[in-house]
Amino acid sequence: MNRKYFIALLLLSVLFFNACEDEEYAVPEAETELQNDCIKRSLGPNIVGQNIEFVYATALGYNAGKIMSAQVDATIAGASGTYLEHRSFNTNSSGADVPVTVGSPSVTTGAKTVVTFTKDTCAAALRYYYHIPEEARGKTVSFTFSAKASTGEEVSYEMGPYTIAKMDMKLNLVLSDNNLCYFSVGDMVAYTTAEAATKADKIDLVYLYRSITGITFAHALASPANTEYLPGITLPSGAGNSTRFWKVYGLRDRHLANLQYGIYVDDVDFQELDFTNAPDYGINMKAESGAWVETRDGKYRAYIYVNSVNNTAKTMTVSIKRYQVK
Repeated sequence: MNRKYFIALLLLSVLFFNACEDEEYAVPEAETELQNDCIKRSLGPNIVGQNIEFVYATALGYNAGKIMSAQVDATIAGASGTYLEHRSFNTNSSGADVPVTVGSPSVTTGAKTVVTFTKDTCAAALRYYYHIPEEARGKTVSFTFSAKASTGEEVSYEMGPYTIAKMDMKLNLVLSDNNLCYFSVGDMVAYTTAEAATKADKIDLVYLYRSITGITFAHALASPANTEYLPGITLPSGAGNSTRFWKVYGLRDRHLANLQYGIYVDDVDFQELDFTNAPDYGINMKAESGAWVETRDGKYRAYIYVNSVNNTAKTMTVSIKRYQVK
């Protein structure tokens, strides 16, 4: 290396490190004016009957004043069960949430939810639960979070818009051989033989468990139209729907699997399905497997997830997301 170049580089290095040593770190001063922030905690598609969850944080400088109230305004009024926490949460050293009461329980009027503070508080993080109403299905909803302080200051924070799914969901339905074995995708209900006799046109699948020599049959769902896969079943008069059926493995939807996994089935997944050449039955259904189905009239598509099976009791527990196509 050129000696002059090396000496110049060395001098620059010395100047750089000396400059770093001369700059002392100072803790930045906290701002005193009222501030706010918000995050959305819930994940996945927003489904009618479920919650969208947020955390709304607001604070002003210590001894500068206190928070008087916090509120949330939604563009569509939430269903019963919508509320803003009157407790502020912090996380302790063990990772557990610790609540501290800062106000009176929230009051919801129409699309507005308000918490009035009763404690001398200059900072709080409040959780908001918006219980999605039927009126929001297939629409978008937005939220305005706001707070007021004793100093006369007001702040607000916009969140959204968030799309509300068109699909429905039902969890942990127990199907049982020769009892609750007649399943309606449209109703998302399992019927007994007596009940199915009055709803024959609504029966889309029949659940049965069979141990057959030479065939791995076990837990099965078959269309009423396919009697070959319904050994020993006497169908109600008029039951004859042919339901298209694609078995799948590894699609463990987080909602349907009771919040165990990280995959979500959303509206768009139903829209992109192709049932060309799909069979109308599925045998040897196992726990954590599933099936995409489409009703004979094409009105409904669904994803049926198998939560568990029981060979002794001859039962299968399923959860379902259903999408109305027509």
